[in-house]
Amino acid sequence: MKLLLTLLLFTVYAFAEDTAPIVNLSVAALDDPAQFVKTINIAIILTLFVLAPSLILMVTSFTRIVIVFSLLRQAMGLQTTPPTQIVISLALILTIFIMEPYAKKSWEDGVAPYMEKKIGYELAFERGIKPFKEFMIKNTRESDIALFYRIKKEPNPKNIDDVPLTLLMPAFIVSELRTAFEIGFLIFLPFLVIDIIVASILMSLGMMMLPPVMISLPIKIIFFIVIDGWQLIIGNLAQSFK
Repeated sequence: MKLLLTLLLFTVYAFAEDTAPIVNLSVAALDDPAQFVKTINIAIILTLFVLAPSLILMVTSFTRIVIVFSLLRQAMGLQTTPPTQIVISLALILTIFIMEPYAKKSWEDGVAPYMEKKIGYELAFERGIKPFKEFMIKNTRESDIALFYRIKKEPNPKNIDDVPLTLLMPAFIVSELRTAFEIGFLIFLPFLVIDIIVASILMSLGMMMLPPVMISLPIKIIFFIVIDGWQLIIGNLAQSFK
């Protein structure tokens, strides 16, 4: 829960005033330019609230986890089992579990002091985003960061802390996609071997009309149960984050 509040409160407090702004949907001339600024701020806040779920998912472990679970489902030949809602929910729960230390540090260093009016917004944002930035840097390949620096034609940073979020976030997503597909490939291999063995046995027995998937699917399910697949995959997924 702190993960969500940490990122959303930065948006709210960025444009907070001493008094709550009044939302007026009527069309009229503005006598005070400050009213126009408040209206723009409200629009920005609402836009960021809409984009907040996507932003949260882009700076956390969610991408890698949900892709691996989807590839696991494909490897086992289970098109709709577990249901997509279960896969997404499990990925979100694991994301909260993995990101909790970073969210807690961000809350304690940035959001909480700002809410207590001990520090300003700029310092609060810098402290609050630092744990998430450290997480992304640890799990992003240098070649992916260099790729976006070349695309934007900017000079290389002096150190890793100078990498801006606008470049770090897309590089992080690309690295997560690569890592997720690497893990998915390793998951596919044992199930692919089972499919090949079952298909070869059926062909040698002359049972050409029997779909191999009818035999291989229960074998893959039993195999997954015997090796305690969920514990194995979830444990290794959690440990794959640096």
